[in-house]
Amino acid sequence: MKISVLGCGRWGSFIAWYLARKGNDVTSWGPEEDFSYQILKQTGRNEYVALDESIRLTCDLAKAVKSAEIIVISISSQGLRGFMKKVMHYNVKDKIFVLCMKGIEIESGKRLSEILVESGVSPEKIAVWVGPGHIQSFVKGIPNCMVIDSANERLKRELADDFRSDLIRFYYGEDLIGTEIGAAAKNVMGIAAGALDVICPPLKGPLMARGAREVSRLIKAMGGDPLSAYGLAHLGDYETTLFSPYSQNRAFGEALAKGETYSKLAEGVPTSKAMKGLGEKYGVDLPITNAVYTVCYGEGDGETRCREALGDLFSRPTKGELEE
Repeated sequence: MKISVLGCGRWGSFIAWYLARKGNDVTSWGPEEDFSYQILKQTGRNEYVALDESIRLTCDLAKAVKSAEIIVISISSQGLRGFMKKVMHYNVKDKIFVLCMKGIEIESGKRLSEILVESGVSPEKIAVWVGPGHIQSFVKGIPNCMVIDSANERLKRELADDFRSDLIRFYYGEDLIGTEIGAAAKNVMGIAAGALDVICPPLKGPLMARGAREVSRLIKAMGGDPLSAYGLAHLGDYETTLFSPYSQNRAFGEALAKGETYSKLAEGVPTSKAMKGLGEKYGVDLPITNAVYTVCYGEGDGETRCREALGDLFSRPTKGELEE
């Protein structure tokens, strides 16, 4: 199978490595000026993976798009709409698109698959690949479970069956809205977990319970299945996001609560802003999300913001645990 992975950063480089390991004909693309591309070009590896010699590394987007039957995208979520304008310059009507990324567009509140549809890709040609797992564990041979979802039942089954291996057990997603919202929202909860690692670690248990409940309410309001919040895309990814030393969102939250600077990408930051907007749009109470938004975008030092946000959560009125 001819597959082009667009984006050769942390996750994109792993996806290329994984799919080549499966015997696919893989092209890995990155913009020439990007550090991730340059380090792979110069050394053939990054801090996570060594690219197999069979993988073609290129900065030529036209070549990468035209040569592929399946186009996998793994870039920053907020840049997807602009990036798709470049991709759509080429004839992609027969291409399959797989989104290996998590997020919600801030300006529109749109899910990432919706952005592809608005860019001109048929919903029947779009799938999302999300779920738990860190590259550092995968490359050591430590397996995990993930999910592939799509509006196209046949497509998601074919991809999940073709991509599965002894390293990743795939499940067929059953709710595209819940899969995408849940996957994006877990990064927000990861920031909260990192802050709690500094302020009050025992509260990470309640965070798991109340966070999933919060996300389930939003999924339901958006027309999805609220049970999706308890699947692999969200709750299933909590160990990877809330507890792992490899989690960039958790590490960001920890640095924030310590008043330190964190330089790596934490997708939960823009996602908290996007989710706050969705909560307001659909009239859904999202107290943890709103607290994370406040600590990410508020003024003053991070440690004070984190402690004040936790205090505000504890001052909320008593309510039924399963109350809508």
